[in-house]
Amino acid sequence: MAEARCPASCGEFIQGWIDGGEKLVSCPIDWFSTVNVCESAMSYDERPRMRQMLERVVAHFGHPASFANSLSISLESTIPVGKGLASSTADIAATAVATARHLGQELDEPTLATLCVQIEPTDSTVFRKLTLFDHLNAQVQIACPMVPALELLLLEGNTTLLTEDYHRRNREPTLISSAEVLDNAWLRLQRSCEQQDVRLLAEAATLSSVASQQLLEKPMFNELLCLVEKFDLYGLNVAHSGSVVGLMLDSSKHDYQKVVWQIKKLAIDVHYPKQHLVTMIEGGVR
Repeated sequence: MAEARCPASCGEFIQGWIDGGEKLVSCPIDWFSTVNVCESAMSYDERPRMRQMLERVVAHFGHPASFANSLSISLESTIPVGKGLASSTADIAATAVATARHLGQELDEPTLATLCVQIEPTDSTVFRKLTLFDHLNAQVQIACPMVPALELLLLEGNTTLLTEDYHRRNREPTLISSAEVLDNAWLRLQRSCEQQDVRLLAEAATLSSVASQQLLEKPMFNELLCLVEKFDLYGLNVAHSGSVVGLMLDSSKHDYQKVVWQIKKLAIDVHYPKQHLVTMIEGGVR
């Protein structure tokens, strides 16, 4: 038996039209999908894309397709599905690495990313560092150093949205119209990593979040921006293809419980009934 686990993402720090195409930088957090691969009969409740990934990895390392039928997959996950938390990326990436380990092999990050995008649009949580990633074809992978410790008050929305449904929309004209904003956001993100400045990262994320409203509106977004200002939080980020919003903060400096109280007072929790304090972590499959 072999095990691997991949983190969730609290939406994206940035996502949009950058340098000629749509790209993103995910925000990895301390929620995980943990996958075990072992020799036994295939389980009836396996998720189809995890099975598809197992079969691809088996073929990648030169084994016959029939060998995949002797392997089973088990999953434990703390990641809600369909909210923009990169649950599917976590599932298939962990499956890929667990399968490779079971075969006595390793997958480097570029190969893993390529295998993942062959199945679906993929979050950059598959990379250890913060990475600007072409999540549709994996042709762009630009890594940045991690910024200092950061927490997020993750607001989990009511609605669910499958990533593939979001990508079926005709988004390109709107994305291109915000290209200058996203180029600016990407420059700020790079500077935040170089200077180890969390506030610059939050500025980049907030710029991208505002631009994202044209494509997938978040309820009470302006009220959330006001909370950022009222409590002097770093900023906010969103799931650009989901319902999650992250208020970026440091619980040693910000009283997040007062923020939660204000969220309830303003009835923002009608749209975001679950609030979680999470920590940004290093990405990559463990």
